[in-house]
Amino acid sequence: MRQHWQKKPLLARTALPEYTNAVTRDDLVALAGRSDVESRIIRQISGCWKVQHGPFKRSAIARLPRSGWTLLVQSVDQVLPQAARLLREFAFIPYARLDDVMVSYAAPGGGVGPHFDSYDVFLVQGQGARRWQVSHQRDLELVDDSPVKILRNFRPQREWVLEPGDLLYLPPAWAHNGVSIGDCITYSIGFRAPSAHELGSRFLEFLQDRMALRGMYADPDLKATRTPGTIPPAMITRTSSMLQQLRWSETDVVEFVGRDLTEPKMQVVFDRPSRTFTPEDFAKRATRKGLKLNLRTRMLTYGRRIFINGESYSCGPASARLLSTLADARELAPPLRTDTRTRRLLYDWYRAGYITLHPRKSSGERRMQES
Repeated sequence: MRQHWQKKPLLARTALPEYTNAVTRDDLVALAGRSDVESRIIRQISGCWKVQHGPFKRSAIARLPRSGWTLLVQSVDQVLPQAARLLREFAFIPYARLDDVMVSYAAPGGGVGPHFDSYDVFLVQGQGARRWQVSHQRDLELVDDSPVKILRNFRPQREWVLEPGDLLYLPPAWAHNGVSIGDCITYSIGFRAPSAHELGSRFLEFLQDRMALRGMYADPDLKATRTPGTIPPAMITRTSSMLQQLRWSETDVVEFVGRDLTEPKMQVVFDRPSRTFTPEDFAKRATRKGLKLNLRTRMLTYGRRIFINGESYSCGPASARLLSTLADARELAPPLRTDTRTRRLLYDWYRAGYITLHPRKSSGERRMQES
């Protein structure tokens, strides 16, 4: 973090070899067929880039040529536990900054063209190999009218071939181009980096329900006019004075940030449990088994403020400490001891599908976790 974060690239050989086969081509093809998962196919045809958006039928993917295309699937960590475990490898960075794990399958020669990202990215090589060219060029002009953001004048300065388990970190605005050598799978761990304009727009929307501006426009000293099409200067002055009542506090900013960062993406749907336990049975089972967050759940804390899937809660000190542990570890190990209010809150989240009772691990899963 001191030497590389948002400063310069980092290449780490065999950094994460245990994830080489975590997600397969068949996994991605299956996910690309789902309507609740965002997927794209990018290919270059006669020098022009083409993008198709999923869901895709298996037969459509099978008909693609042998080379020169890439299938990309977003937020794989929200549907595959092994991808969620990969995202946790980067928990040395606050979850508030982490976005998702995008996984791509590329046929030989496949790629998405030379481009740059406005956010940090970790590229982890799964199966196969990919050649990466990187540049810190100032010229970031893009090709006009292209469905993919392609750099007009890419001038590579460094080049590496990533083998299974290798990791490449790139700071924002570093130009890069990855081309598959044979069939390959690449994991892209992306980060949230909204622009000031995006934040401002969303914050003003958030403030709409919290504004309490006093008074109503009035102009008792208004005089008759010969130019009715002209806005009176006094009207501008009075309006400006009324708008200057707009105020917000640090509490408002905390509330906005927590809700905004945990708001589920548009396609996310939480399935309620098929068999709902009573509050008493749930409490007993949670005490004995523990709890874990749904893969799609986003949870953050700030002091005694708890944010989960766009909702906000205020808790007592003991409850806040417990729920902070849940937000950090994404699970609570048994035996679980909670007060009545926290149990009620956890039960509501369980019924909404935000959390589940921790299942017992098989002996094979335990061996993998220990290794």
